[in-house]
Amino acid sequence: MTLEELDAYFRRFLKIEDYPADPSRNGIQIQNSNPAGKQIEKIAFAVDACEETAHAAAEAGAGMLFVHHGLFWGGCETLTDSFYRRVAPFLKNDIALYACHIPLDANNPYGNNYGLAARISLSKMEPFGEWRGMSIGVKGILKKPLSAGELAEKILNPGERPLHILPFGKKEIRSVGIISGGAGDDVSQAVAAGLDAYVTGEVGHELFHYIKESEITVIAGGHYQTETVGVNLVREKIAAEKKD
Repeated sequence: MTLEELDAYFRRFLKIEDYPADPSRNGIQIQNSNPAGKQIEKIAFAVDACEETAHAAAEAGAGMLFVHHGLFWGGCETLTDSFYRRVAPFLKNDIALYACHIPLDANNPYGNNYGLAARISLSKMEPFGEWRGMSIGVKGILKKPLSAGELAEKILNPGERPLHILPFGKKEIRSVGIISGGAGDDVSQAVAAGLDAYVTGEVGHELFHYIKESEITVIAGGHYQTETVGVNLVREKIAAEKKD
């Protein structure tokens, strides 16, 4: 597919236009030399666009790098120093950069939060977590009650460890809210919703006492670890459709 065809493909199921308040420049952040004509045969996937992932995409022979965290966030950047070194491999190797931030957090079923919910078999799912007027997370009920340790083990991949487990809620967890990444402050929304547990990527020190006093369990699974989910689900979708 060409870059323009891939852009239309991603927009159809990731619904990028539904998240206008996202500061990320979702979609094509760096085009290739011929977006309407050059065929892209291989796509690389990563959480972050950076110098390392740009070089890795080039070494893999990819024509596009698809990421959750792109290079451009609404402002103007000068192409100097570290930022130049991030951008240069895309231009030198004619690789397109495609970013999908909040749309990839919120998407059902290919996003970070619904992907994490699937890992713990969450049922009766509803949208949860408002940010800038956009609903980005999910909440629901566990089919079987879990302890804080069991929830942390299920939410992450084998071998991964959470940054923090704050087990200040019920010993048997039944209701869970999920917002991946740096959404520690949104624990207040989980408290307001009366949830037993809240899963996110990271929480700051200043939230410790609030979490304890609110008697809620919080799993901080790691910003990066909780956001490998969406890019892998999109990768799996493309791989499956290619086989078909």
